[in-house]
Amino acid sequence: MPRPRSAMRKIRDVLRLAQTDGLTRRQIGAAVGLPYTTVADYLARARQAGLGWPLPEELDDRALEARLFVRPSLGAPGRPAPDWAAVHRELHRKGVTLQLLHLEYKERFPEGYQYSQFAERYRRWRRRVDLVMRQEHRAGEKAFLDYAGPTVPITDAGTGAVWGAPLFVAVLGASSYTYAEASPSQALPDWIGSNIRALEHFGGAPQILVPDNLRAGVTKAHRYEPVVNRTYEEMAAHYGCAVIPARAYKPRDKAKVESGVLVAERWILARLRHHTFFAVEEANAAIWDLLAALNDHPFKKVPGSRRSLFAELDRPALRPLPAQRYEYGEWKTATVNIDYHLEADHHYYSVPYQLVGERIEVRRTAAVIEVFWRGKRVAAHGRSFRRGGFTTLPAHMPDAHRRHLEWTPGRLVAWAAQTGPATASLTQGILAARPHPEQGYRACLGLQRLGRRHSAERLEAACARALAAHAFSYRSVESILKCGLDRQPLPAAPAAVPPRPHANLRGPTYYH
Repeated sequence: MPRPRSAMRKIRDVLRLAQTDGLTRRQIGAAVGLPYTTVADYLARARQAGLGWPLPEELDDRALEARLFVRPSLGAPGRPAPDWAAVHRELHRKGVTLQLLHLEYKERFPEGYQYSQFAERYRRWRRRVDLVMRQEHRAGEKAFLDYAGPTVPITDAGTGAVWGAPLFVAVLGASSYTYAEASPSQALPDWIGSNIRALEHFGGAPQILVPDNLRAGVTKAHRYEPVVNRTYEEMAAHYGCAVIPARAYKPRDKAKVESGVLVAERWILARLRHHTFFAVEEANAAIWDLLAALNDHPFKKVPGSRRSLFAELDRPALRPLPAQRYEYGEWKTATVNIDYHLEADHHYYSVPYQLVGERIEVRRTAAVIEVFWRGKRVAAHGRSFRRGGFTTLPAHMPDAHRRHLEWTPGRLVAWAAQTGPATASLTQGILAARPHPEQGYRACLGLQRLGRRHSAERLEAACARALAAHAFSYRSVESILKCGLDRQPLPAAPAAVPPRPHANLRGPTYYH
């Protein structure tokens, strides 16, 4: 591209001031508004071109530029120049090296360049193309993922309030093939969902996922040992990918996605700025229409488009997707309580009682609660949303608790009736006196133990005395047996004493 007239005018001023007024480079730079290093470069080029002041009258700006800025040739007379764009594309393939491509070039053109010139001319060509095309990315190796800065405005149809939906962008390294979508938020579930849809859009999985250090993907950012979110790591493993976050303050690590984000902002967000969307799904329908046009748009400095390079390079190298889609699950760590249950979303699930006090890992999905201890799954329950409820497997209980669970109110009363009517009545009274019958199980089982320690006759007599005293508890029966009160006759019921006549006593007929 020719330099603007203002630039050529400054070059003429530099030559004039240097050769007529005898000013220093810094003085000339201050006079024409250029760095002194640029002034020195112009003067060196003029000396090399054999130009002095005044310049020849026939030397117009275009001719002067051609004399001062000689463009290096990428070929030489008699030597065929390779298709450097094709060379660049081939280098993205796994195992392909510049030396191999030179060998193939020499097989076709024996009189062609030697390797040193071949490599030098390729590097010279590469410096002339865009930064995105100059980065070295192997086919199917990396996908770069991030959110754009601007958001997609979504209008609430009921209230008219407007909120911004983040724009998720994923870019494949070798072809720059792009996926974008509006997301409800940047929270972990939406981040995982966007990643999955991006892989499904690509039709395969790369070897490496390169997210920026956003909170949903990276629990702890670190230059050398970042801590990746457990759910995100599990999702990547499901698709056979490794997660290598971009290093903080290293823009080259994420230049590909930053360029993709910038293109998405210009090709998608800018073109949708006058649209009004009432739902994320409605916005995504418009985004995906523009996304297809973006991937089909031809490159400026190399042949092809994102889609054609994707079909040629990335698509054949991607790993096939698994048959089952990843099921989202969140992880948490917990300590098993003394009742061998753990809490998940206000519901309690049992684990083997031997793990009381141990630190375990819990994975929660929409349908299942899974418990892992030292990497091994030790329990699994169907998800329950009953707040404050318990889900208990009998196999997780100690033997004593398991036997306790086998008792029911009907079974306890039936056992008590075998001892006698007083024992049955007292058992019913103990169960009825509690807000929940289960709270009286322990006392009823205690009566069974007293029956084994003492005779059935003594237990029946003790229960009859407890009934007479309205003492519906295990401790009362135990105290009666301990003190031998069951062997004493029951106290006689007090005789009814008729009321004395009195003028203030109304009598039973008053209430009829």
